[in-house]
Amino acid sequence: MGTQENAAASVEISEPLLQPVDEETKKRDGDLLDEEFIPDWKDQITLRGILVSAVLGVVFCIITHKLILTSGIVPSLNIAAGLLGFFFLKFWTTFQSKFGLSGRPFTRQENTVIQTCVVACYGLAASGGFGTFLLAMDEKTYKLIGEDYPGNRAEDVKNPGLLWMTGYLFIVSFLGLFSLVPLRKVMVMDYKLTYPSGTATAMLINSFHTNAGAELARQEVSCLGKYLSISFFWSCFKWFFSGIGDSCGFDKFPSLGLTLFKNTFYFDFSPIYVGCGLICPHIVSCSFLLGAIISWGFLWPFISQRAGDWYPADLGTNDFRGLYGYKVFIGISLSLGDGLYNLIKITAISIKEMCKIIISQKDLPILEEVLDNKSSKSLLEGKKRDRVFLKDRIPFWFAASGYVGLAAISTATIPIMFPPLRWYLVIWSYIIVPALAFCNSYGAGLTDMSMATIYGKMGLFTFASLVGSNGGVLAGLAAAAVMTSIVATAADLMQDFKTGYLTLSSAKSMFVSQLIGTAMGCVIAPLTFWLYWSAFDIGSPEGPYQAPFAVATRQLAILAIQGFSELPKHCLAFCLVFFAAALLINFLRDVAPKKVSQFIPIPIAMALTFYIGASFAVDMFVGTVVLFVWERLNRKGAEDYAPAVASGLICGDGIWSIPSAVLSIFRINPPICMYFVPS
Repeated sequence: MGTQENAAASVEISEPLLQPVDEETKKRDGDLLDEEFIPDWKDQITLRGILVSAVLGVVFCIITHKLILTSGIVPSLNIAAGLLGFFFLKFWTTFQSKFGLSGRPFTRQENTVIQTCVVACYGLAASGGFGTFLLAMDEKTYKLIGEDYPGNRAEDVKNPGLLWMTGYLFIVSFLGLFSLVPLRKVMVMDYKLTYPSGTATAMLINSFHTNAGAELARQEVSCLGKYLSISFFWSCFKWFFSGIGDSCGFDKFPSLGLTLFKNTFYFDFSPIYVGCGLICPHIVSCSFLLGAIISWGFLWPFISQRAGDWYPADLGTNDFRGLYGYKVFIGISLSLGDGLYNLIKITAISIKEMCKIIISQKDLPILEEVLDNKSSKSLLEGKKRDRVFLKDRIPFWFAASGYVGLAAISTATIPIMFPPLRWYLVIWSYIIVPALAFCNSYGAGLTDMSMATIYGKMGLFTFASLVGSNGGVLAGLAAAAVMTSIVATAADLMQDFKTGYLTLSSAKSMFVSQLIGTAMGCVIAPLTFWLYWSAFDIGSPEGPYQAPFAVATRQLAILAIQGFSELPKHCLAFCLVFFAAALLINFLRDVAPKKVSQFIPIPIAMALTFYIGASFAVDMFVGTVVLFVWERLNRKGAEDYAPAVASGLICGDGIWSIPSAVLSIFRINPPICMYFVPS
């Protein structure tokens, strides 16, 4: 909470000086501008920075895939990327100096470039559709829904393949970067959008590269390394007891008793979700737990007692005509209600703010600004940021021709990969998607919330219904994957432009590092996904990697062409009730006083637990309780070190996924199966 307030304050001081100034002021500006050497944009991108970005890109892609395939929740990892980038480069330069090797100094601009590359790389693992749209096409998801399920056709199946997924990312992922590049000045400088995550990351990087923050940076890096090691070795220790199958080990530890364990309420000692609880706002973690209590504590046991009346009692656990249908569609209704409310809200706010800016610019009086000693430093720092950000321009013709050229290549190749998605539908999607990318980027700048998946689901419904029953499922999934990737990438680019603006990094170096990071992601994201795909039973309802959104996403596509006729009894009524509840809860959050609204839950966070289970919500709640107690005992210490502790826990567990997957590929099983039965 405190981080976002500080972030907003840092944006306020970055307003440019719009008025003409005299020669004496210009001289003062020149003196201040020369205080810090700012490398040329080419020097901000270094070979060592690219190598570190590639290593961190692998780690973050593995973490992202693990999160998507287990819970579907991926918190913002921008701060972790900036922190680990500093950690690795500081280690690199320290190692060089100890052996008497000279090297270029490590600057905040190089740190920002590394962070940008890493975010662009792991962003493709998050938005590329590996846990949703692309995975929903595979044969396993098709069979989980049921081969005889109406609208679920074998022709609408495309199994994951390393080559075609890599090619698909290369022809789609760069479009989002070119779509909004011409608007970087408008979004960052003219509209002065906050982009809270990008601003907080910039504040962290700036603190590392000042003399005043050097000691704190050293302690944060030490803290991150300590908890990364603890998380890694704890995950390794847990592996020895996890046995064969999915019922063994600490991941199935009935810590709250066997009765609650049957309803998925247990603490599974997962460092990655405890870390997420430390890094997420308290209300997010509490919303997860509340959703788990409502669904797994009350609603599902209540509906289960109606088996044989509301739905056939002999159905499988993943049959949409039974209890699983209630779980998926009620959860989807809650998340759609939340998403659509915020989409309309953000669009309305965006239009209002843009109109206000236009009116204020017309009525802006031309005044002579007099700088006193108190305000001159802040205003001149803002002027310096403007000058650096605008120094290296990216021509409009380059962005426009890049978008048109990539769209032409994509239009020719996408229908080859996904035949039901005709070329004219691809063209239509590329015509409308820049407007959606702008809306999403503007909304993310105001609220720090990306609505890319909501735009993707809108595209899913639209294109699936247009194509119809003959290929509509595959066409809708493919169109949704394309639109989500472009819209998400554009928002990530603007977020990183904001970070670059506040760290005095060149806009051109930001754009080039985004291109490099995206190219890395096009290779690394499919490879790391393939590691999971080869080593684990992805999508199994009883396995550790259930990929909960894959089945739900395919079912949405089927629903778009088939309607609601196959849902179990009263399921649609429950869906409407929870959809309305999401709208009402969001409305109350907006109209209630801040001291009340901060305790009102977030519907989309509640919805995720409806079909995933309660265990990860318990883990995140443990993390948020630790953070709450820490803040009460030492607020300054929590603000300084909680991100480092959370990053270490998340990264350590994520890194262990690599040797764990390798052991699984070579069929090396854990030696012990620890499990619990009633006495």
